[in-house]
Amino acid sequence: MKRLKNIIRNININLRANRRIFWLITVLRVLVVLSMVRAIFNGNYNGAFVCLLSLLLFLVPSLMENGFNIHIPPVFEGSIYLFIYAAEILGEINHFYAAIPGWDTILHTINGFLAAAVGFSMIDLLNRNSKNISLSPFYLAMVAFCFSMTIGVLWEFLEFSADNLLHMDMQKDFIISSIHSVTLDPSHSQHVVHIHDIISTQLTTASGQTYTIDGGYLDIGIIDTMKDLFVNFIGAVCFSTLGYWMLRHKDRYSRAFASNFIWQAVPDETDESNYMLTSDGFTADDDDDSEK
Repeated sequence: MKRLKNIIRNININLRANRRIFWLITVLRVLVVLSMVRAIFNGNYNGAFVCLLSLLLFLVPSLMENGFNIHIPPVFEGSIYLFIYAAEILGEINHFYAAIPGWDTILHTINGFLAAAVGFSMIDLLNRNSKNISLSPFYLAMVAFCFSMTIGVLWEFLEFSADNLLHMDMQKDFIISSIHSVTLDPSHSQHVVHIHDIISTQLTTASGQTYTIDGGYLDIGIIDTMKDLFVNFIGAVCFSTLGYWMLRHKDRYSRAFASNFIWQAVPDETDESNYMLTSDGFTADDDDDSEK
């Protein structure tokens, strides 16, 4: 219990250390609680659970800072909070995924960017704080890219599992007007059958119910999955390129980028303000004149 109280106290201290982040997370928490109350009154208990999950996810950055003794830049931390709110509350509760075209695409692109930042920061922390490891900027950028794409693939696995096991529709369907398939080849000789200009599809169940899909054929999730992975790829490439550029250059622009997105290790004996950007990333500046 004492350890839990210390963790909660440290979380509050971390949030209050930056006034803008404190007010941002406070406003978002209030909005989430209001959404939860509305969902409960409307009998939308799944929505209430999503709100509760969002409140728990809001704790993750502070728990990571407290548990791993790192400093997450305020811009990156605020981006995480806004991403959670946009994905869970606006997307799921307020139906932005259906109401706003491209909402899902925007979030998957941002996810690719932020996930690459996480992967880059983790390996960069190891690179800067280990005497036996010296990784090149290209290697760090490649690891960040691979980490982001892995997160994107795992998320698509989650969506596929939810659709098949829980009968949800996380992998959104698209209506297409043409298909190309060897399954329709009556000779079973792997010849591709091309069907164009489909205007409607009729589905008939074993019980005799019929469903008509106007406009074409219903694609079950594959287009959505590939689109999500592609925009995740774009976000990952963008951050990996910026991360590589940051390590290769030591101008004020790279310093600004690093201070906003790259995590820093904060040893107990060293204040986070003592960190400086070197060719190897951010390292502690001890200002020990006796060694000069």
